[in-house]
Amino acid sequence: MAAVVERRISRAARWSRRLASFAAVLFVMSGLGHRFGLIDTISFFWLLGIVGTIAIAALACAAWGFYRLWTRGDRGGRDSAAGALIALAVAAPFLLSAWKGVTLPSLTDISTDVVGPPQLPLAAAERTGAMNTIAPPTPEDAELQLETYPGVIGRRYEVAPDLVIQAILKLAKDRGWTVRGDPQLAEGQSELTLEIVAYTFFLGFPVDVAVRVTDEDAAVYVDMRSVSRWGRHDLGDNAKRIERFLADLDAAVKGEPVAE
Repeated sequence: MAAVVERRISRAARWSRRLASFAAVLFVMSGLGHRFGLIDTISFFWLLGIVGTIAIAALACAAWGFYRLWTRGDRGGRDSAAGALIALAVAAPFLLSAWKGVTLPSLTDISTDVVGPPQLPLAAAERTGAMNTIAPPTPEDAELQLETYPGVIGRRYEVAPDLVIQAILKLAKDRGWTVRGDPQLAEGQSELTLEIVAYTFFLGFPVDVAVRVTDEDAAVYVDMRSVSRWGRHDLGDNAKRIERFLADLDAAVKGEPVAE
């Protein structure tokens, strides 16, 4: 009678699922912790590095589990498949960021006015050595922005300045942004710059935003600037923020429903 050989259970497959699950939980919890101010940004960067490393390890274990299943018939195909899928889901934001980093220019300061961008004196005074500095764009950066993001342009409205300012404040509030300083035009003042702290979606990275409202008597002109605090590449985030905000401002000034 032939002996029955029991199939071994692949430890690599089990570890693939465990590591991937741990990476997913750590990613979500650290992201929420940073979003709600429980984890500082520097620590969060380290956590993201740990998450990415664990996800890669999970994929390696899954690959080894599949190899053992194919060559020696070890059990654990389901664990390897689950681990690989979870790890890929965790790695997807990293892969998307890497793709944007390669295909988009390395910019962190985007403005509708590249010659005289709206000023951010409060944000500039608070930035530390680990953060990006706030300075006028170089001619090279300005040219890159104009070539890559032609849709980042200011707006002119033939309405009262107060109406535009109130629309800006409402849009910022609806987004959960923080408006700094006095958002009112003083008597005889023809220009007002609103300093705002915006936040990236989910991970909650703070971004300094300036919206400049200029009263041109017959019309009101709006410029907007968005500057990342951290990193050497905004991955297109600042341009997208400006384009979406000004598109919503167009609708708000016209009295149309703002897109969700």
